[in-house]
Amino acid sequence: MSLNPKYSVVVPVYNSEPSLEELFRGIKAVFDDTGDLFEVIFVEDAGRDNSWEVIRKLKQDHPDIVTGIQLSKNFGQHNATLCGFTYVKGDFIITIDDDLQTPPSEIRKLIGANNAGDHDLVYGFYRHKKHSAAHRIGSASIKKSSRIFRDTLDEGSSFRMIKAGLVKKIVDHPQHFIFIDEILQWYTEDILLVEVQHEPRKYRQSNYTSAKILGMVGNIMIFYTTVPLKVLVFGGFGASFVTLLIGLYYMFRKLFLNVPIPGYTSLIVAVLLSTSIILFSLGVIGEYLGRIYAVQNKKPAYSIRKII
Repeated sequence: MSLNPKYSVVVPVYNSEPSLEELFRGIKAVFDDTGDLFEVIFVEDAGRDNSWEVIRKLKQDHPDIVTGIQLSKNFGQHNATLCGFTYVKGDFIITIDDDLQTPPSEIRKLIGANNAGDHDLVYGFYRHKKHSAAHRIGSASIKKSSRIFRDTLDEGSSFRMIKAGLVKKIVDHPQHFIFIDEILQWYTEDILLVEVQHEPRKYRQSNYTSAKILGMVGNIMIFYTTVPLKVLVFGGFGASFVTLLIGLYYMFRKLFLNVPIPGYTSLIVAVLLSTSIILFSLGVIGEYLGRIYAVQNKKPAYSIRKII
């Protein structure tokens, strides 16, 4: 096979031993049909099953098509995808999950849409998702928070096709917390959405728990927006304004109406309210300082154990 395939397919892998061979067969069937040169890069994200052994077998059977990368620990889906980006050779890079909820045959839709319009980025989006209710709510929270806080697209997915030039910018992008869709939309607005099929989960439960999704929303807000700081500014202003009005009210009652001001209760309430606001503010600032410290440490986004 040529060293310069037209399409590179990047698959982040985590505990997907049962689905990998079927996924690869589906990808290969698409490009056997189109006649385009392609490669598949599996990035095994230190799972607990035998996914790496399956990747080794696929490499043995298809040495010119398959590349296997094993990470030294679990870094997460976006970091694993970024790792795959550093090894692609194609003019167009396709990312697809390892769980077969997006049938690999849907790759044809991404290719067809891009051939018709030549876009930087083509997203597959799902009109009817077959996730669990909790997963749908979590996924919607991430996308809506991105839309509200950064005014970015909220219909993207991990099934996408990206031009090689844009992928190069992502690889060179200095960022500690990797959220690929946010970085993509920093660099381009030439984005097309294509509706694709979404199937029920076939082999295993999702690795995205509610806690992980909530943590991701928090990281997006802190790493990619200044919303928490703005909340402190406007919240502090609002609290100060309300406190001023209350103070003027009690001063008026004391000076002009000679009404005694309750002492202990009002004082305690004021102190506790002020203290809670200060502690909350310090907590938010502390989160930002922690993230700044992490960025200054310049930890790599991933560490590779083995490449085949």
